[in-house]
Amino acid sequence: MRLEIFRTLWGYRGSWQQALDEALGAGFDGIEARIPETAAQRAINARLLREQNVPYIATLFTSTPVLPRQSDSSQVHLEDLRMKLDWAAELGPRLVNVLPGNDRWALSEQVDFFAHAAELASACGLRVCFEIHRGRSLYSPWVTLDVIRQVPELRFTSDISHWLVTCERLLDDPADDLSAFIERVDHIQARVGYDQGPQVPHPGAPEYAEVLAFHQRHWESIWSSQEKRGLQTTTLTPEFGPDGYLHHLPFTDMPVADLWQLNQWMARCERQHFHRFTSR
Repeated sequence: MRLEIFRTLWGYRGSWQQALDEALGAGFDGIEARIPETAAQRAINARLLREQNVPYIATLFTSTPVLPRQSDSSQVHLEDLRMKLDWAAELGPRLVNVLPGNDRWALSEQVDFFAHAAELASACGLRVCFEIHRGRSLYSPWVTLDVIRQVPELRFTSDISHWLVTCERLLDDPADDLSAFIERVDHIQARVGYDQGPQVPHPGAPEYAEVLAFHQRHWESIWSSQEKRGLQTTTLTPEFGPDGYLHHLPFTDMPVADLWQLNQWMARCERQHFHRFTSR
């Protein structure tokens, strides 16, 4: 199995061309970014991806990014998903990463929503993964496992940092059996979170060695599952980002680290980690 690492454009202010140049220069294989909302920009970016032969992971939010509009019904989310899957298809993505639904819905509504969302994913002809994320339908491991029991065909993106915040602990208790989820993960977003937040100040800091090790054990369990499933390529996006995730110093509001450097560090770390994993 081969590892492909994608650069996130979350918080990036430059052009896709500039982002691609920087990403390829730093050893990344492709980019992960939100779908442009205008047809003209989608056409420009699709041409760029084709000409440079760079793989792309499309990020899609049902309703509004990042938190959904609270008045939007599950039907509104499904109609929005249908439209944005069509948008994604214009860019020929490697896969589509969907941040779906709303955490406020009852379990019965969540299950009904995902049953219809799975039908849309199957019909669109694209590889579609649903991301676990706070504020969204898959904010909790226990809700997610309940949904899986009733809609087992779903595929997922794992950003387990969100679940650590939701549960306020590392999910390493013997009772924390996430295997039904792990068996359905196709894509990893590699951000290191901790029990009180979705992003540590720096994943290489010794005070966060325990949480880094937890995340890496989780990612290894996904890689092991993917190998058993016969996947030839696994994808991973280092996803340290802004918007309150990146720590800032009080009074000066100065960031404690540079996001691009954080994501490059995470990419190098996981290339080495994956090499150790495949060499065993």
